[in-house]
Amino acid sequence: MKLTTSVITAAILLSTTATLTSAETLRWARAGDALTLDPHAQNEGPTHTIRHQMYEPLIIRDVTGAFEPALATDWAPSEDDPNVWVFNLRQGVTFHDGAAFTAEDVVFSFERAKQPNSDMKELIGSITEVRAVDDYTIEMVTDGPNPILPSNLTNLFIMDKGWTEANDTVNVQDFEGGELTYATSNTNGTGPYVLQSREADVRTVMTRNDNYWGIDQFPMEVTEIIYTPIQNAATRVAALLSGEVDFLQDMPVQDLDRVNSAAGLVVKQAPQNRVIFFGMNQGADDLEADNIDGANPLADVRVRQAMSMSINRDAIQQVVMRGQSEPAGMIAPPFVNGWSAEMDGSSTTDLDTAKQLMADAGYGDGFTIQLDCPNDRYINDEAICQAAVGMLAQIGVTVNLDAKPKAQHFPLITDGKTDFYMLGWGVPTYDSEYIFNFLVHSRESDIGTWNGTGFTDPDLDAKIKSLASNTDLSSRDQAISEIWEVVQGEQLYIPIHHQVLNWGMSEKVGIDVDPEDQPKVKYFTMN
Repeated sequence: MKLTTSVITAAILLSTTATLTSAETLRWARAGDALTLDPHAQNEGPTHTIRHQMYEPLIIRDVTGAFEPALATDWAPSEDDPNVWVFNLRQGVTFHDGAAFTAEDVVFSFERAKQPNSDMKELIGSITEVRAVDDYTIEMVTDGPNPILPSNLTNLFIMDKGWTEANDTVNVQDFEGGELTYATSNTNGTGPYVLQSREADVRTVMTRNDNYWGIDQFPMEVTEIIYTPIQNAATRVAALLSGEVDFLQDMPVQDLDRVNSAAGLVVKQAPQNRVIFFGMNQGADDLEADNIDGANPLADVRVRQAMSMSINRDAIQQVVMRGQSEPAGMIAPPFVNGWSAEMDGSSTTDLDTAKQLMADAGYGDGFTIQLDCPNDRYINDEAICQAAVGMLAQIGVTVNLDAKPKAQHFPLITDGKTDFYMLGWGVPTYDSEYIFNFLVHSRESDIGTWNGTGFTDPDLDAKIKSLASNTDLSSRDQAISEIWEVVQGEQLYIPIHHQVLNWGMSEKVGIDVDPEDQPKVKYFTMN
């Protein structure tokens, strides 16, 4: 296999550090790196995962998905005003540079996270004001009562106001524009680990924060983390098998039995809170990457339905994923409020009907289009796209595949520069509103930022926004169901499957699989 320079470098670094690290060092690898360390620039799983070791939100989820206090010790709606949530903050906490954590830092961080370049702004769109009552109490004012506000805060990291100002990084990094700032590769959080060195796409080293407020509450047995992204699957597995890596995310499914049967290694598995799907640009009058002049074949729902019907999800599950996936019929994982077995089982493979739909839409002879796909983000992402190319060809859709690293792939979607693309979506709030805000609502400056479909419906937008303030949970669930009916009926996306997580690790590493695929090293034990 052809190895990239970064892969070769990663392998060398792993081999040279293997003999230098102690038993308390966790040598951790996965396919890709954090896109940035700026806490608010990218809402992306692996990026959050690395930041969670150094920064903290007010609330986190433990390995079971339950809420756990972090920088807030407790929270509740105000007894005086239904539009206000009150958070009591943890006292005696310091940032890594020794500065005291106070309410001022929380107010600053939320204001920063609402900036135009922030990829976190949809999560806090209902918040109209964050105010400090005193040094350790804040109030969040929402535009109408928001019953699920805490669910939106588990990846909203708190920065030190003074450090951010001193290092000229008050403004969120313009990631899509290629900007680099001090916060891109430097940190000052309250978290359990302190950044020691950072070489993007090569290695990130963190050491235990012995002044961490939770030093006696969590195992904290790892004293050093060496995180190495290794894009090549064979190299990743070889590093684990040779003992150069202790903990491996993004386990290649073809190597599960090999690793699980190796002495001293174990594979742990769990369903993931993530669904993989294809998006289609139905909003453009004409597409850039097709061979049809003056028309957009994806604008016709019959074409979108035909493309979905051509995908054999069972074959992808059995051949590409080696059984490590669950075919999907909607872009919500089963963990999420609003998911239904009926909708999730609605995707069928029917080539005859698909061909008829193509003919009815005027594309009986098919068309050519480009599929944009990441090659270092999801499990077997490029291989899934390759399989889809062959399946779509059966109904006359000729697909040119362009696979690239996620750092180049994701801006195509957020900048509206792709007509047909793969995306995966996890739902940290466990509620459909999160999906609708990012993927269904019309694209605006502060909402719908990952909706690359061009779909727009003002009435549906209003219904989506109403979810944030609907305290009648029965009425709210009904509205969610009605929104899903539109999403499904319009075939906005082509769901592929729900991911299954497989973590490979040395037997000395003790940790349960997190359905968010977001390991927090403070929970790890080292035997």
